[in-house]
Order: sequence, then C-alpha cells, then structure tokens
Amino acid sequence: MNLPSVIAIDGPAGSGKSTLGKMLAEHMGYLYFDTGVMYRAVTYAALQNGVSIENEDEVTNLAEASHIDVMQPSKMDGRSNDILINGQDVTWEIRRPDVDANVSLVSAYAGVRHALSEKQRQIGLQGKVVMVGRDIGTVVLPEAGFKFYLDASAEERAKRRYSELKVRGVQVDFEFILASIEERDRIDSSRELAPLRIGEDAIVINTNELDINQVFDQMLRFIEHGNPRI
Repeated sequence: MNLPSVIAIDGPAGSGKSTLGKMLAEHMGYLYFDTGVMYRAVTYAALQNGVSIENEDEVTNLAEASHIDVMQPSKMDGRSNDILINGQDVTWEIRRPDVDANVSLVSAYAGVRHALSEKQRQIGLQGKVVMVGRDIGTVVLPEAGFKFYLDASAEERAKRRYSELKVRGVQVDFEFILASIEERDRIDSSRELAPLRIGEDAIVINTNELDINQVFDQMLRFIEHGNPRI
C-alpha cells in the first residue's frame, strides 16, 4: 500500500479535525501538525502584550518577532503538543475563550499569514505529516496526497467546545461560545486571503452524527484504498 506523503485536514472550528489529525498521525507514524496553534499563539501574545487586535501592522510585527515552537507533549494533561512562545508554555492559554473570539481576525491578516504559512509549507514538504488547518489543502499544500474537509453544524461544534472547557474547569456561557464560533465561521469564510472553503478534490465528512472513532474509521478506509471515490 502506497501511503500519501502528506495528509491535509481542513474544516471549521470544533469539527474534530485536530483530534482526528492526531489519531491519524499516531496510527501512521507521521508528524501531527495543527497549524491553527500558530495563529492562536500570535492572538494570545497580542492580548497579553496589549497589542490591539484590530491593528494589522502591530499584530503582523508581533507575528514576525515571536518565536513559536510546536513540540511533542511534555505532560499527560490531554495536550496534543507543547506550544511555546519565546520559550513560555502557553499550551492551554491559547485555548481561552478570548483567544477563540479573536483568532479569526488575526488569521485573516495577510502579513500574519505570510509570516506563518511558509514555515508550515516547509514542514509539510518534508513528508510523513498530517497537517491540520483551514487552508492546508487549498493554499498551503495543494499537492497533498489526501485532502479531507470535516464539517459539523455550529451548534454541535459549540457543544463540543463548551464541554471541553467545562472539563478543564473554565466557566463560560454556551451562548458566548456559539456566537464566537458563528463569528469565526463568518470571518474565515469571507476573508479575502485564503478563505475557508472546500477544495474541489477534498473528501467531505460531516461529523454531526458520528463519534470520533467512526470518523477515524472512514478516513482510514479512504487512505488505505487510495481512492477518494471508494
């Protein structure tokens, strides 16, 4: 069986792409790389440093100046990777609701995307990688051997994020989470540069009525057959 060198997984927030990307990477012995953590890290850094999220030039300068590391997890606390900004572990801080509410605007900035996407592409071209994001199959690595697009309703995705935060002891309002996800969808889909969209050759899986294992099995069958139409 000829396995693809690169597997791209795109989709909106909360569709399950990060969890499934990690599962596939572990199963295949590939590198797992969620590109969204880079944009979250820049967003968190801006909020922490008093940089206005609406000031594109300042946020871009911060993205260019920040050293962001994505490493294998050092703690067994549910994390997929260690995320460090200038040496500081911010793995869980970048999942805060205020980061959720602002990351789409940050990721829409051309300068920020330019600062981060080239590094993402360089990692992907090394091969044996499962790369997760919103524009991997359409922009960052259009030559990926397999391109998946995972989707789910905004309500279902909000429920998942709400449950995740509650488990970690974060007190948050469900309606706030839902509104944030809907706003992220709007920004991600309407931005001029690299909008969230379904690639013409992407395999679309709606995860509304499926659990993680069911989606994983579907994705694995596609990869093993080597034919998106099977």
